[in-house]
Amino acid sequence: MELEDVKKLAEWIADARSTVAFTGAGISTESGIPDFRSPGGVWSRHKQVMYDEFLNSREARARYWKMRIEAYREFAAAQPNAGHLALAELESTGRLQAVITQNIDGLHQLAGSKRVIELHGTARKIACVNCGKEWEPEEVHALIDAGNEAPDCDECAAPLKSKTISFGQAMPIEEMAEAERLAMRSDLFLAIGSSLVVEPAASLPRIAALNGATLVIINRDPTPLDCYARLILRSPIAPTMSASVVESLGNS
Repeated sequence: MELEDVKKLAEWIADARSTVAFTGAGISTESGIPDFRSPGGVWSRHKQVMYDEFLNSREARARYWKMRIEAYREFAAAQPNAGHLALAELESTGRLQAVITQNIDGLHQLAGSKRVIELHGTARKIACVNCGKEWEPEEVHALIDAGNEAPDCDECAAPLKSKTISFGQAMPIEEMAEAERLAMRSDLFLAIGSSLVVEPAASLPRIAALNGATLVIINRDPTPLDCYARLILRSPIAPTMSASVVESLGNS
């Protein structure tokens, strides 16, 4: 972690009128949650179930739930790290407008963030695809463990599904529209722990930069949008964000 870069980021945070954070899997790997896309991750061990396939095939739903339970158990006990807590602290002091996240683990909310736009949904709730009735994951997992490999709604008999966005499923219209508005109106946009390759979410940092925002990328590896960034940090997210936020509050 370069101290000069941390100081520069802290100054920008202190001076910004509208800061927005955009987070990906990298912020949660520091809480012990594996990146599902990485080699050895849950997506590399299971064939992906497309949304249409899920709706039309009970066998596909059984495969889906096997993967979902495995993924859920990888993060259910995880706790927010200093990166999540730093963003929640920024919001509580009025210096962060919102967190836009690609993550489905709910760690931003557990850290205390209030305005979180979940572009890919959440794995902490399960709902009927027809009537919308919701369940806690543990309730549905118990049904599956008892032998019901593809549970249906007890109200309307439609399939139950994690409230995440599946492959082939439309992105949430309201969340995407709000995220684009925030990106366009920000003057400091923090892209944290994202490869910035999964569209349409990955376009948000570019939208922010093209509308005049200072773009900061904090990520382990290079991204396709590095050319738009005013500052790029390759250091671990938790200590970098924690130090920058502490420094920025001292500057205010």
